[in-house]
Amino acid sequence: MALLESLVQLDKELLLFLNSFHNSFWDNFFWMFTSKEIWVPLYLTIAYVIFKRHGLRGLVTMLSIGLLIFLCDQISTNVFKHGIERFRPSHDPDLKYLVHLINGKRGGLYGFVSSHATNSFGLAMFTALVFRNRTYTIFIFLWAAINSYSRIYMGVHFPGDILGGLLLGLILGRLVYEIYLRVLPRFIVISHHNKRILKSGIAESFGNDSRLIYFSIILMTGTLLMAAKVMLKITG
Repeated sequence: MALLESLVQLDKELLLFLNSFHNSFWDNFFWMFTSKEIWVPLYLTIAYVIFKRHGLRGLVTMLSIGLLIFLCDQISTNVFKHGIERFRPSHDPDLKYLVHLINGKRGGLYGFVSSHATNSFGLAMFTALVFRNRTYTIFIFLWAAINSYSRIYMGVHFPGDILGGLLLGLILGRLVYEIYLRVLPRFIVISHHNKRILKSGIAESFGNDSRLIYFSIILMTGTLLMAAKVMLKITG
């Protein structure tokens, strides 16, 4: 019990430390970065690359991603948030007036685990296993990490919420991938050779198309940086 209390206290102190580094420019940046809608072009790019290279098999892959996001969202919210009922820092009686919030956004009442972190790292894990491309893996996990950190910056999640979401996302991403490997042959005839490729990774079938995803992330991040600068000039 004493150990748990020490960890909770450490989590609060770490949150206040990390949340203390803020300014108007990064407020604008992370406000946009943490929005789900802003990343729709990235999701569409991933879908395009999958369908272009895999045809009908791409439909099974996209349905698997849909199942993954559903599980990540429902389990993180209905099992953990509503089951554990740990206040977000923005609602914690001891911290809600100490944390830096952006545009007054406090989020829901409970925060463990972070759904943003669960969804982000779940998607990163699953697609990294599908693509098996080192550069893509670095890009997508970096994106997931920044997306998750944004919740700490905004004062709506403790670092522990993010860590819990990270672990849950990685587990669910791997679990859905294992289901994907077993379900896929039921819909598509796969030769013994291709089955070995599938189990070891199918990056070869994506070729240079995977670069579209890198460019999409770079372009969108650059756009967010420019938009944050413009907003700073308008509101400054």
